[in-house]
Amino acid sequence: MSATRSSEPPEGPEAGKGKSQYRNYREGAGRVFHTYLEMHTRQSLAFVQSKLAQYGSCSQRTMSIMEALELLDQLVDESDPDVDFPNSYHAYQTAEGIRRAHPDKDWFHLVGLLHDLGKVLVLFGEPQWAVVGDTFPVGCKVQKSVVFADSTFQDNPDTKDPRYSTDLGIYQPHCGLENVLMSWGHDEYMYRVMTTNNLALPKEAFYMVRFHSFYPWHTHGDYRHLCSKHDLEMLPWVQELNKFDLYTKQEEMPDVEGLRGYYQGLIDKYCPGRLRW
Repeated sequence: MSATRSSEPPEGPEAGKGKSQYRNYREGAGRVFHTYLEMHTRQSLAFVQSKLAQYGSCSQRTMSIMEALELLDQLVDESDPDVDFPNSYHAYQTAEGIRRAHPDKDWFHLVGLLHDLGKVLVLFGEPQWAVVGDTFPVGCKVQKSVVFADSTFQDNPDTKDPRYSTDLGIYQPHCGLENVLMSWGHDEYMYRVMTTNNLALPKEAFYMVRFHSFYPWHTHGDYRHLCSKHDLEMLPWVQELNKFDLYTKQEEMPDVEGLRGYYQGLIDKYCPGRLRW
């Protein structure tokens, strides 16, 4: 069964905020703009390669999914203009939105809980600009749909290298996003955690986690020249996750204590025990 292509806010208890009120980068741009400025200045091809070497083997520590989720009690995402509460609550909000819309796909409920767990990198000591926010390909020209594209890349060393100044840059046409180096952050890191630990989830789950922050692609339609047929087949799934990732961000907090038992059951089913991070 395929996912729905709709990008509209889901119906139900979380539908109290209008679509145009989300991802407003004109208001409250102080901390948000500063985070993106740091990110777009420092996230070069060389930086991404260094972080893949540092974290790609998931050898930092071992902990369970619930232990990682509890760490996010300490994290408020500085790149997000829509929330000012700990990321752990957002995980449950996303998961519960998916659960209401897709009651027969328990693995998808778990994806909602897992999708931002890579942000534990902040608790490992990484700055937020190297963990949170929208992602974009490095090694090629930055497209205009990237947040603050016109005002934050001027000091990025890659913008001065002609090899990276074209739409394709170092890549081949339709090479597939799995062969593209994305700006380093929680998406790629959590994908590496999932693959390293061989989580018993379908391929759609891995793909959604890996590319859910790639807004220039899944929302604005840019970078299609890098996409393979597989990417286009997976796109509706990323868009479906995005509905709940974005539109469930409400001030009403979920009953974490009441929900923990259900999600612990899913963890025990699909990714039990202590994982490598």
